[in-house]
Amino acid sequence: MGLLTKGTPLSWAETVPYVEYIKKHGIAQFINLYHRLKTRENDHLKWGDEIEYTIVKFDHNSKKVRVSLRADDLLKRLQAQAEVNHMEGNENRTQWVPEFAAYMIEGTPGAPYGGLLACFNVVESNMILRRAEVTRMLKKDESLLSISFPALGTPDFTDPPTKPNPDDPETAGKSLFFPDDAIYQGHPRFRNLVRNIRGRRGEKVAINVPIFKDENTPNPFLEVFTDEDSKNAAKPDHIYMDHMGFGMGCCCLQMTFQAVNIDEARWLYDQLTPITPILVALSAATPIFRGYLADVDSRWDIISASVDDRTVEERGLVPLKNNKFVINKSRYDSTDCYIYDCSAPYNDIPLEHDPAVLQQLVDGGIDVHLARHISHMFIRDPLQVFAERVEQDDEKSTEHFETIQSSNWMNMRFKPPPPDHPQIGWRVEFRPTEVQLTDFENAAYCCFVVLLTRVIVSYKLTFIIPISRVTENMKRAQKRDAVLTEKLHFRNKLATCDTPPEARQVGVAKDPLFETVEMTVNEIVNGDGKEFPGLVPLIRQFLDGADLDVDTRCTITQYLTFIQRRASGEIMTLAHWMRNFVVSHPKYGKDSKVGDEIIYEMIKHMDSISRGETHCEKLLGCFRSKTDSRIPSAVRRAEETLLATFAKRKH
Repeated sequence: MGLLTKGTPLSWAETVPYVEYIKKHGIAQFINLYHRLKTRENDHLKWGDEIEYTIVKFDHNSKKVRVSLRADDLLKRLQAQAEVNHMEGNENRTQWVPEFAAYMIEGTPGAPYGGLLACFNVVESNMILRRAEVTRMLKKDESLLSISFPALGTPDFTDPPTKPNPDDPETAGKSLFFPDDAIYQGHPRFRNLVRNIRGRRGEKVAINVPIFKDENTPNPFLEVFTDEDSKNAAKPDHIYMDHMGFGMGCCCLQMTFQAVNIDEARWLYDQLTPITPILVALSAATPIFRGYLADVDSRWDIISASVDDRTVEERGLVPLKNNKFVINKSRYDSTDCYIYDCSAPYNDIPLEHDPAVLQQLVDGGIDVHLARHISHMFIRDPLQVFAERVEQDDEKSTEHFETIQSSNWMNMRFKPPPPDHPQIGWRVEFRPTEVQLTDFENAAYCCFVVLLTRVIVSYKLTFIIPISRVTENMKRAQKRDAVLTEKLHFRNKLATCDTPPEARQVGVAKDPLFETVEMTVNEIVNGDGKEFPGLVPLIRQFLDGADLDVDTRCTITQYLTFIQRRASGEIMTLAHWMRNFVVSHPKYGKDSKVGDEIIYEMIKHMDSISRGETHCEKLLGCFRSKTDSRIPSAVRRAEETLLATFAKRKH
């Protein structure tokens, strides 16, 4: 969602005079916060998930499905109900916030989950509750789906009908396909981001996705556009899109974990970074864009291009004159550096940074590894500035820091505690997972990643590989059927963080620290049958040493087995399932075009699956969790006693 500040948003031209001021004070705010909270210790594991949903409306007469632009209305009702519950002293078990598009809403648990293993048995139940809360408020023929809508940008894709108007000077995005009315209207942040990304870039964003070449797909596949921006930007054999909404209007699943202290947060940030491409391939769910079959299965690069505010100079297309840097990536992409000190030798990508900002951080007492990460983020300009919020107290506020931090949309995010919430500690956000169709799937992915963090911390495992190979893995993981056909760089042997530091030298030819092999997702998740045991077997080994109640053990086992079978290809990814649905449909012309009727019937079937009215074994297998809305009090007391005993022994 990002930072939702109230005030009068400035245009890009109005923002420019404040850019350096905001950066300087953003760094000062981070330094102050860091020193105030760097010694914070003994926070408990807390975590939560964020699921973005799409509201759709079926037109059964014309066999068409559209996105319903009713997010603001639904959010007002959901938030009003939450306020009533609060005033009456009742627990709010869900929380709802706006997202980029007028057809999207984001739901989270009302309170974070704790460190008890039994919490894994309530995750799916909370997701079911979220879906039910919204579903009760929907109109006839509307539905709530945790998907990215495949027909964004096609003619007449919204309800009520809207049309793009690129010639209107007040239009934020100037898109040929995506109307400004489809942007969430309840907060100025979203429309202003669209306007300022285009303003800073100097032209519309350009998104080109390789098209899936079928028997009757034109060769080359070309679209004809009349405006100069689109004519110059659109590539042959690619699906062309030109608005932030094509990326940020897709839905995702994200998880945030609270660490014991800052060191553990930095360690987890680094260790989870090489895991992110695995989850991209494993959760692939987005094979259709603007009504065309793509030759990719993920939305990741599409979002990256949709918010790429780099100028022609920063993209290296013309020599530098008005800008400071040539920047290799969009501000939405994979991270370029690790931040824990012993991970530093694996930082083999040159980092663009402003030496003055780096020096400000080092002079402020920030160690060089964290300082490099922050200074690299601050090569980006603030995109969202509010007139009333320019002058701030750097001892009390972190708003200038967060306006840049929250618009660096990396696969991982290192999150300092907010200054005004003493109950929240140092956190790490895991960001790349594609949202899944059902609550069971979303819960399975969440529990898999959270349990993996417990394995990493408990066994002190390290999965670090050279950061350049993470970048390469992210590219491979998005390819069509990557979970089955691609190989990712990964360690083929278990290692711990206790490796002697003197062995850590970049470039040493046969240094075992830097040896990686190419492994399939199946080998990484399930083991290679040789030296690497697999991520899920490691989790199972961890759980074997835990005292789990029967229901939680059953649920976790179901989730882990499901993940294993999806990694092995026994169960399809949603992207593979959608692609199969399209190519086997009698109305499909083998020309890569996915027409209205095909999309209507596909989403109607997906809606039935998500509601539990239809079961699709090829997509879901035959699993049933024992999820419950509450942790039994006896289980809670037993686990809390065990945790207290462990804490005393550790101390």
